Amino acid sequence: MYKIKLMNKISSVGTALFNQDYLVGEDQKDEDGILVRSATLHDYEFPQSLKAIARAGAGVNNIPIEKCSEQGVVVFNTPGANANAVKELVLCALFLSSRQIVEGIDWVKTLKGQEDVGKLVEKGKSQFVGPEIDGKKLGIIGLGAIGVNVANAAIKLGMEVYGYDPYISVDAAWGMSKWVKNAQNVDTIFTECDYITLHAPSTPETKGMINQESIQKMKDGVRILNFARADLVNSQDILDGIAQGKIKKYITDFATEDIIDQKDVIVMPHLGASTPESEDNCAIMAVREMMDYLENGNITNSVNLPSVKEPRTTQYRICLIHKNVPNMLAQFATILANKHINIENMVNKAKGEYAYTMIDTQDIAGLEELETLENVIRVRVIK
Repeated sequence: MYKIKLMNKISSVGTALFNQDYLVGEDQKDEDGILVRSATLHDYEFPQSLKAIARAGAGVNNIPIEKCSEQGVVVFNTPGANANAVKELVLCALFLSSRQIVEGIDWVKTLKGQEDVGKLVEKGKSQFVGPEIDGKKLGIIGLGAIGVNVANAAIKLGMEVYGYDPYISVDAAWGMSKWVKNAQNVDTIFTECDYITLHAPSTPETKGMINQESIQKMKDGVRILNFARADLVNSQDILDGIAQGKIKKYITDFATEDIIDQKDVIVMPHLGASTPESEDNCAIMAVREMMDYLENGNITNSVNLPSVKEPRTTQYRICLIHKNVPNMLAQFATILANKHINIENMVNKAKGEYAYTMIDTQDIAGLEELETLENVIRVRVIK
């Protein structure tokens, strides 16, 4: 019996996938797995029984990744599950950044109670004129599931689209329209595009990438959209760029106190994945990842361990999480050979400092020796 603790409300469409071998709820103790959305786990005391955490969403800033790795806890996320929801909001932001729709709506509200509102509207509407996006250049920084969806949709809307991502996956490349222009460097996006939308992860290389230096390379009147991470931009540099007339509009899904209620800034309350369809998709993916790992040892979409997926062909599967150092496989094989256990299949992959090995056998013994090996973090047997 596996125990799954819910740290947030998770869509029942996903949790319904758990069968009778699972106990699921907010009050579970000594849990095998955790399902989480926005709740922070940085101060949460992990029980020794905890094997996996699945985040129903893409970002994992609320999860202590290094702590999980050190304790042999696999962390999953659900990339692409909310891609369509975010894409639709980005398209909304494109129009909002051009046509001054929000400003116009707010102005109309000020006419309440005045005489002949119709004439006042016709007289004042010229202050909200804005360009069409058809034929304009859109630069996309980050071509994951969301970036590719935005690129394809923008092409259909008649935009000239430039994409930049030095780490684009094969799947993303296959799914992207052939009409998207490949920007060889990020400066191409900065210098060429009328609109720039950010869809990159937050890393030491990308934090603060939109700053005074990069803004000065951009076209006058550029419109910047940020639906990726708040810290990709330097907020003060954005406000300075607006004051100087360099930036026409900044729209973001991340509210910070310094940009709320600022001129030519539209701040949304993190609505990117706030659709019932997205919540269902994220929950389904997270539950399936969790079940496949607990029942079969397979890892898909982990942020701290490598992807490993193999069909079960033997009675037992030994799963080992260990440091990515030399001679580990030889030690595993030697211990099992000394116990006269035949290895019918063995898979090993690494991700950074950590590695994962799955060994399929028809018999098990000597597990204590495996557990006491230096650099071994966790040993688990699935029957």
